[in-house]
Amino acid sequence: MLRFLVTSLVNAVGLFVATQLIPQVNVVPYGGDGLWETIGTFLLLGGLFGIVNAVVAPVIKVLAAPLYIITFGLIAFVINGAMLLLVSWLSRQIGVDVISIDGFTEEGLTIASLGWAILAAIVMALASFVTRFVLRILKIK
Repeated sequence: MLRFLVTSLVNAVGLFVATQLIPQVNVVPYGGDGLWETIGTFLLLGGLFGIVNAVVAPVIKVLAAPLYIITFGLIAFVINGAMLLLVSWLSRQIGVDVISIDGFTEEGLTIASLGWAILAAIVMALASFVTRFVLRILKIK
Protein backbone atom coordinates (compact mmCIF):
# COMPACT_ATOMS: atom_id res chain seq x y z
CA MET A 1 0.00 0.00 0.00
CA LEU A 2 2.83 2.38 0.84
CA ARG A 3 4.48 1.60 -2.49
CA PHE A 4 1.25 2.50 -4.34
CA LEU A 5 1.01 5.79 -2.43
CA VAL A 6 4.62 6.69 -3.21
CA THR A 7 4.09 5.75 -6.86
CA SER A 8 0.95 7.89 -6.97
CA LEU A 9 2.92 10.80 -5.48
CA VAL A 10 5.70 10.35 -8.03
CA ASN A 11 3.18 10.19 -10.90
CA ALA A 12 1.42 13.28 -9.55
CA VAL A 13 4.68 15.24 -9.44
CA GLY A 14 5.49 14.09 -12.98
CA LEU A 15 2.06 15.12 -14.23
CA PHE A 16 2.36 18.49 -12.49
CA VAL A 17 5.72 19.14 -14.16
CA ALA A 18 4.28 18.07 -17.52
CA THR A 19 1.36 20.49 -17.17
CA GLN A 20 3.73 23.31 -16.26
CA LEU A 21 6.11 22.72 -19.18
CA ILE A 22 3.67 21.76 -21.93
CA PRO A 23 0.84 24.26 -22.48
CA GLN A 24 -1.18 21.72 -24.49
CA VAL A 25 -1.59 19.48 -21.43
CA ASN A 26 -4.04 20.96 -18.95
CA VAL A 27 -5.51 19.84 -15.64
CA VAL A 28 -8.66 21.42 -14.23
CA PRO A 29 -8.98 20.52 -10.53
CA TYR A 30 -12.07 18.77 -9.19
CA GLY A 31 -14.14 21.02 -6.94
CA GLY A 32 -12.55 24.38 -7.76
CA ASP A 33 -9.22 26.11 -8.10
CA GLY A 34 -8.07 25.94 -4.48
CA LEU A 35 -4.70 24.57 -3.42
CA TRP A 36 -6.09 21.43 -1.77
CA GLU A 37 -8.40 20.70 -4.69
CA THR A 38 -5.43 20.98 -7.05
CA ILE A 39 -3.24 18.73 -4.90
CA GLY A 40 -6.06 16.20 -4.53
CA THR A 41 -6.72 16.18 -8.26
CA PHE A 42 -3.06 15.58 -9.11
CA LEU A 43 -2.87 12.79 -6.50
CA LEU A 44 -6.06 11.22 -7.89
CA LEU A 45 -4.71 11.38 -11.44
CA GLY A 46 -1.36 10.02 -10.25
CA GLY A 47 -3.14 7.07 -8.64
CA LEU A 48 -5.25 6.54 -11.75
CA PHE A 49 -2.09 6.59 -13.89
CA GLY A 50 -0.53 4.04 -11.51
CA ILE A 51 -3.55 1.74 -11.78
CA VAL A 52 -3.55 2.00 -15.58
CA ASN A 53 0.17 1.24 -15.68
CA ALA A 54 -0.31 -1.73 -13.34
CA VAL A 55 -3.29 -3.26 -15.15
CA VAL A 56 -3.26 -2.27 -18.81
CA ALA A 57 0.40 -1.56 -19.60
CA PRO A 58 1.75 -5.10 -18.93
CA VAL A 59 -0.74 -6.56 -21.40
CA ILE A 60 0.19 -4.02 -24.05
CA LYS A 61 3.90 -4.53 -23.42
CA VAL A 62 3.57 -8.29 -23.92
CA LEU A 63 1.58 -7.81 -27.11
CA ALA A 64 4.05 -5.20 -28.36
CA ALA A 65 7.18 -7.24 -27.56
CA PRO A 66 8.19 -7.54 -31.22
CA LEU A 67 7.88 -3.76 -31.59
CA TYR A 68 10.19 -3.29 -28.61
CA ILE A 69 12.80 -5.38 -30.39
CA ILE A 70 12.36 -3.67 -33.77
CA THR A 71 12.45 -0.13 -32.34
CA PHE A 72 15.10 -0.86 -29.69
CA GLY A 73 12.62 0.04 -26.94
CA LEU A 74 11.59 3.42 -28.33
CA ILE A 75 8.00 2.20 -28.68
CA ALA A 76 7.81 2.59 -24.88
CA PHE A 77 7.41 6.35 -25.36
CA VAL A 78 4.41 5.80 -27.61
CA ILE A 79 2.90 3.28 -25.20
CA ASN A 80 3.35 5.65 -22.24
CA GLY A 81 1.75 8.44 -24.27
CA ALA A 82 -1.18 6.16 -25.05
CA MET A 83 -1.49 5.31 -21.36
CA LEU A 84 -1.64 9.04 -20.60
CA LEU A 85 -4.41 9.42 -23.19
CA LEU A 86 -6.26 6.55 -21.51
CA VAL A 87 -5.97 8.32 -18.15
CA SER A 88 -7.29 11.47 -19.82
CA TRP A 89 -10.27 9.55 -21.16
CA LEU A 90 -10.90 7.85 -17.79
CA SER A 91 -10.79 11.19 -15.98
CA ARG A 92 -13.54 12.43 -18.29
CA GLN A 93 -15.65 9.44 -17.26
CA ILE A 94 -15.23 10.29 -13.56
CA GLY A 95 -16.63 13.76 -13.95
CA VAL A 96 -15.85 16.96 -15.74
CA ASP A 97 -13.05 17.45 -18.24
CA VAL A 98 -10.20 17.21 -15.72
CA ILE A 99 -7.12 16.49 -17.82
CA SER A 100 -7.06 17.53 -21.44
CA ILE A 101 -4.48 17.11 -24.14
CA ASP A 102 -4.92 19.33 -27.18
CA GLY A 103 -6.17 17.38 -30.17
CA PHE A 104 -7.80 14.66 -28.06
CA THR A 105 -11.52 15.09 -28.56
CA GLU A 106 -14.63 13.04 -28.07
CA GLU A 107 -14.64 12.24 -31.79
CA GLY A 108 -11.37 10.41 -31.58
CA LEU A 109 -7.64 10.61 -31.48
CA THR A 110 -5.65 12.89 -33.73
CA ILE A 111 -1.94 12.74 -34.45
CA ALA A 112 -1.32 16.03 -32.67
CA SER A 113 -2.77 14.70 -29.43
CA LEU A 114 -0.63 11.58 -29.45
CA GLY A 115 2.43 13.73 -30.05
CA TRP A 116 1.62 15.95 -27.06
CA ALA A 117 0.88 12.86 -24.98
CA ILE A 118 4.23 11.31 -25.90
CA LEU A 119 6.04 14.55 -25.03
CA ALA A 120 4.14 14.71 -21.73
CA ALA A 121 5.05 11.08 -21.01
CA ILE A 122 8.73 11.86 -21.60
CA VAL A 123 8.54 14.87 -19.26
CA MET A 124 6.71 12.75 -16.68
CA ALA A 125 9.39 10.07 -16.91
CA LEU A 126 12.18 12.59 -16.33
CA ALA A 127 10.33 14.24 -13.44
CA SER A 128 9.55 10.84 -11.93
CA PHE A 129 13.21 9.87 -12.18
CA VAL A 130 14.25 13.01 -10.28
CA THR A 131 11.47 12.56 -7.69
CA ARG A 132 12.41 8.93 -7.08
CA PHE A 133 16.05 9.98 -6.70
CA VAL A 134 15.09 12.58 -4.09
CA LEU A 135 12.87 10.08 -2.26
CA ARG A 136 15.75 7.59 -2.14
CA ILE A 137 18.00 10.24 -0.65
CA LEU A 138 15.32 10.95 1.98
CA LYS A 139 15.05 7.16 2.62
CA ILE A 140 11.41 7.01 1.54
CA LYS A 141 10.61 3.96 -0.56
